[in-house]
Amino acid sequence: MGSSPRVGEASRPVPRKLKRVPFETRVIRLSILLALPGLLISGILIWLEPWAIESKLLLLGFEALACLLIGAALHEHITRPLQTLANVVGALSEEDYSFRARLAVPDDALGELSLEVNALADLLAQNRTGAIEAAALVERVVEEVDIPIFAFDPVQKLRLVNSAGEKLLEHASEQLLGRTASELRVESCLSCENETLVGLPFAGGARWFVRRRAFRQRGIPHTLVVLSDVSRALREEERQAWQRLIRVIGHELNNSLAPIKSIAGSLNARLSETDLDADQRRDFERGLAIIESRVASLNRFLQAYRRLAQMPPPVIRECSIPVLVDRVVALEERVEVKVIAGPEVRLAADPDQLEQMLINLLRNAADAVLEASSADGSDSASESGAPVILTWQLTEKDVILKIEDKGPGLMNPGNAFVPFYTTKAQGSGIGLILSRQICEAHGGSLELKNRHQGRGCVATIRLPRASGTRNPLLSELRESALLESKEAPLSTFERPSEAGSR
Repeated sequence: MGSSPRVGEASRPVPRKLKRVPFETRVIRLSILLALPGLLISGILIWLEPWAIESKLLLLGFEALACLLIGAALHEHITRPLQTLANVVGALSEEDYSFRARLAVPDDALGELSLEVNALADLLAQNRTGAIEAAALVERVVEEVDIPIFAFDPVQKLRLVNSAGEKLLEHASEQLLGRTASELRVESCLSCENETLVGLPFAGGARWFVRRRAFRQRGIPHTLVVLSDVSRALREEERQAWQRLIRVIGHELNNSLAPIKSIAGSLNARLSETDLDADQRRDFERGLAIIESRVASLNRFLQAYRRLAQMPPPVIRECSIPVLVDRVVALEERVEVKVIAGPEVRLAADPDQLEQMLINLLRNAADAVLEASSADGSDSASESGAPVILTWQLTEKDVILKIEDKGPGLMNPGNAFVPFYTTKAQGSGIGLILSRQICEAHGGSLELKNRHQGRGCVATIRLPRASGTRNPLLSELRESALLESKEAPLSTFERPSEAGSR
């Protein structure tokens, strides 16, 4: 076997004259050069024979025709396989992997080339199939994952969004793709530091953990943005901190409140045995009564927060939303509540806890309407439409309930879910936080915002239609909290008739 050509020789430029001549023309020329000596010799020999001139010309004609046929066959035999290979390679360049070269046999130079080209086509076809399957798998995972995922191009235009991202932005992907991050109000996710917490203006005060990664698609750099809602996990940690704090404070205060109340009662009973005049006795009685009243009030305060810390997990069973709504609305008699009924829907949830949540929210709405009526000196019933509206609707995955009131609205929305915070003289500050805790225990969410048209507030409850499933992280945290609570049992969760107010 001859030695293989060196790289320098293989890549040496071809002379310009050869570059201008097509390969087929060169094959024809070589065929003519090969046949020309034989034609000349045979022609001379035939011409020297003592035959008639017609016979000599006929033989020379047959000989020339035979040479032409052999040359054409040689040309076809050389160029046809090369054209076939060129077609196969051209199809591969256009990502069509169905073409294959024929006559691919071993121990043959052209056959070996055909075998290699076919093997390359098979490999590219397998790689393409694997890439398509991998892309489909990634697309399916991205679509099904319950965290928002976005992809932006170099000019910050949205190029990819999953269903969780559509849910967060409240629009379908057809309306979102091609819009800039500033138009979508998520520019903070691209301008902030990587792996940090941000708040989005439309997410109801939720905190999002932002992770960004760079990737290329068709050679163009893109930015992948993944958002994780950590609000629930943070609130769960806060709730466990409240539990421990309330347990310690409650223990210490109970040890002090009980003897204070007992001593105040004993002193009040023994006042009749003293020789104090009437004014002094009234002063002592008034002071002791205040002590007993404040002790009782502080004890109720502690019990309310112990109830918040000791909310049991939901007892899941089937319940009907229309029946639940009718039962809750019947309990509110102070203001008119208009129910805009949605479709019949049954959930796997804890009806007692859902009823507790709806009572709290409906009571808050009625209190807000009465507060606005007393402040304006007007009758809420005289305004256009009902002062409180309760409705529900179905989406593909959720049941959405809305309680809309015509009260003064939220003066400080940031404190709506802050424990101990209340705008009512007799409020305990646990109604809203308890309602949100119930909603999140069912895998849903509770959002409060002021109405866009007119004054008032809208409470939006979002429950998954498969409410029996909960966030695994929350379940784990809640189970650990229940294990802690067993060491120091607190009061049980109250029934709806004993619901606390905000």
